Amino acid sequence: MKASPYAFVAPFFLLFGAFSLVPLLYTAWYSLHNVQLSALDHKTWAGLDNYENLLSSDFFWNALKNTLTIGIISTVPQLLAALALAHLLNYKLRGSTAWRVVMLTPYATSVAAATLVFTLLYSWDGGMVNWILDFFGVDPVNWRESDWGSQFAVSSIVIWRWTGYNALIYLAAMQAIPADLYESAALDGANRWQQFRHVTVPQLRPTILFTVVVSTIGATQLFGEPLLFGGVSGSKGGSEHQYQTLGLYMYDQGWIIGNLGKASAIAWSMFLILLIVAAVNLLLTRRLRKSQ
Repeated sequence: MKASPYAFVAPFFLLFGAFSLVPLLYTAWYSLHNVQLSALDHKTWAGLDNYENLLSSDFFWNALKNTLTIGIISTVPQLLAALALAHLLNYKLRGSTAWRVVMLTPYATSVAAATLVFTLLYSWDGGMVNWILDFFGVDPVNWRESDWGSQFAVSSIVIWRWTGYNALIYLAAMQAIPADLYESAALDGANRWQQFRHVTVPQLRPTILFTVVVSTIGATQLFGEPLLFGGVSGSKGGSEHQYQTLGLYMYDQGWIIGNLGKASAIAWSMFLILLIVAAVNLLLTRRLRKSQ
């Protein structure tokens, strides 16, 4: 009786240790060495040299800046749109179940398929986006080579894929809000917009904070969309590294150049960034609980 609970949870911890914990610790060990992909058995101790090289590397700071800007461009509109869609779906609509399935369809679409379609839409010659711009008298944009244009294009893929997913999370949280709060607000003369501002949003603060943290983690690890959008130069994040994220920079250093020591240091830098995000989340969550 005492041992059975541990036996039930043991498979999870065994899998977690084998496929998460051990690789994490091994990557930390690699980040302290000079090791090449072509010679894994020949590594030399480097200490913190890989981390010092990152801090003095313009490519690292460029990738960090791109990760931050793409994260902001993709996360803020995405969560605002998700909140608005969830608010609409929260009211009684015809075919509400069908609309919810439609909201989840982009999330179920593979990254490769979605990025391929958006690459065609943002094509320099014959793309629908440039055709629309030309229709309104705006000069076409070379979305792959433009700094802000390429980041906006990559962000639009993320927005399209994840807006519906977050909308369903918000919808589930909205349906858990007691109806008495809305009835009391209606009796006080509050319209729908005022109810949304003063009842719905305050009740959704923990859920909004959760989606912000999860979206930030996803933005920090962004990899597939910019890689496939860039085509041949995808791992470089464009010809001028204009949309190279930390994930692409790690991939380029580890698998293209073959410097696994530096790539491991980049991976651990991303991990430390996520730890900071988690700490901020914990601090904000505690303050929200105290305020309530």
